[in-house]
Amino acid sequence: MAFHVEGLVAIVVFYLAILAVGIWAAWKTKNTGSEGDRSEAIIVGGRDIGLLVGGFTMTATWVGGGYINGTAEAVYVPDYGLAWAQAPIGYSLSLILGGLFFAKPMRSKGYVTMLDPFQQLYGKRMGGLLFIPALMGEMFWAAAIFSALGATISVIIDINVNISVIISALIATMYTLVGGLYSVAYTDVVQLFCIFLGLWISVPFAMSHPAVTDIGLTAVHHVYQAPWLGSINSLDIYTWLDNFFLLTLGGIPWQAYFQRVLSSSSATYAQVLSFLAAFGCLVMAVPSVMIGAIGASTAWNQTEYGVPDPKSKKEADMILPIVLQYLCPVYISFFGLGAVSAAVMSSADSSILSASSMFARNIYQLSFRQNASDREIVWVMRITILLFGASATAMALLASSVYGLWYLSSDLVYIIIFPQLLCVLFVKGTNTYGAIAGYLFGLVLRITGGEPYLYLQPLIFYPGWYQDDNNLYVQRFPFKTLAMLTSFFTNVTVSYLAKYLFESGTLPPKLDFLDAVVARYSREHMDKATLVKSDNIVLNELAPVNPRHSLTLSSTFTNKEAFNYVDSSPELSNTEDN
Repeated sequence: MAFHVEGLVAIVVFYLAILAVGIWAAWKTKNTGSEGDRSEAIIVGGRDIGLLVGGFTMTATWVGGGYINGTAEAVYVPDYGLAWAQAPIGYSLSLILGGLFFAKPMRSKGYVTMLDPFQQLYGKRMGGLLFIPALMGEMFWAAAIFSALGATISVIIDINVNISVIISALIATMYTLVGGLYSVAYTDVVQLFCIFLGLWISVPFAMSHPAVTDIGLTAVHHVYQAPWLGSINSLDIYTWLDNFFLLTLGGIPWQAYFQRVLSSSSATYAQVLSFLAAFGCLVMAVPSVMIGAIGASTAWNQTEYGVPDPKSKKEADMILPIVLQYLCPVYISFFGLGAVSAAVMSSADSSILSASSMFARNIYQLSFRQNASDREIVWVMRITILLFGASATAMALLASSVYGLWYLSSDLVYIIIFPQLLCVLFVKGTNTYGAIAGYLFGLVLRITGGEPYLYLQPLIFYPGWYQDDNNLYVQRFPFKTLAMLTSFFTNVTVSYLAKYLFESGTLPPKLDFLDAVVARYSREHMDKATLVKSDNIVLNELAPVNPRHSLTLSSTFTNKEAFNYVDSSPELSNTEDN
């Protein structure tokens, strides 16, 4: 394949368009809010994101390179097909569940990041532990985005995939430095427009190519490969359900999602835009499904691609750019590929910004540098954006499948963070001891279950396991859901057991070394006044306390329940006297 100057020009044009929008949005962020709230404005955009822009940016949170490329890949691969392309429905349901149950309590309490309620109830140490799976989830997601972008560019211009991944990741990471949630939100609007226009224009041209058989026929009949509708064998039903629950429930506890929720102008808007994004995810998946079906319905020996076909060359993860390149006219393919590239690039900043936001606020500021200046926090975010971007790039180079990265990105989030989020929001009485026990049990069960994509052999062999062609052990048993449920019930059980043992006097108070039961007023825990600093937050669900803008140690680590015991808590009285 020859080097295509026109394709490179198309990418540059789209990159410049998105970069221009990002710079304009960054300028808007700089002129929003007070100088002391610069870091919070970067994270939650001044909490004035409207319904229209909010719906676009939340939709684009999921509809990125991994979403469109991975969906097309799943439909194209004969062993999977549409029956195994679970992400569109799974993530749409996750947005609906998030809007119904999680958006309102998180937004109405005015948190800045998803980790705030964990640090508020369980303390800074537990917040640090939960940051690890949250970070890995965002990094896997960003790696999938970079991998898809590199694959797209490698089709347009004849360069090595690894080189294209590195170059693309560098561009996306540097673009993220331009700034803030405003930049992400407004570029997301451009991203969705590019995907919608680029893919929908390309689909009719690809379907009309002489080498393409009617996709209605290939959906149910074996022509060039197995029908692209796919099927679920009775032996694989539990694996299918395990992956489906992983995508649906594991799609909720993401900082990228809650960043949009917490930036919305009201709790009601946060719920509505979740529902709008769920609908948008389904609509934006349609062209990807059709492109995957077209790839499965093509006689590739009749095209310039030649033989063997993409799956035989192990290029199934690049089926979407391959279809656009070889089944569409040159000008259409360049426009479509350039649009997809720009869309993927603009979605990469979302995950990296989410990871850097959690580190800068919940780890650096609230755990180690309570007196750090706002300027210092902003610089910490910029440094971590570079570091996290480099880490995501390394993972993108090591992964063999975009869809595999996609599942992996939800594993740790689903098994560890989701049950913790249920407990911290809806189960009264859980404490740090239960949270740590649930964390460890879930992590151990997940690791011992093995992971073929990482060539990690299992230590526990559940019923139904088998060995694939690569001598890797694959579990059919839904052990991921088992690990999630075990983590949840362990959290609740150990929390109430610890509460009973300490409050009944069975264990002396001095053994409450985490200050989670007896010493409830320890500075290890944060008060609501530190978590909520913006004036436009509705405080109807908060304890009656006047917000303090300082970040002194005494105001940072005070348990919220202490506000209900002002007269009986000497430590709290001393804090208020300060």
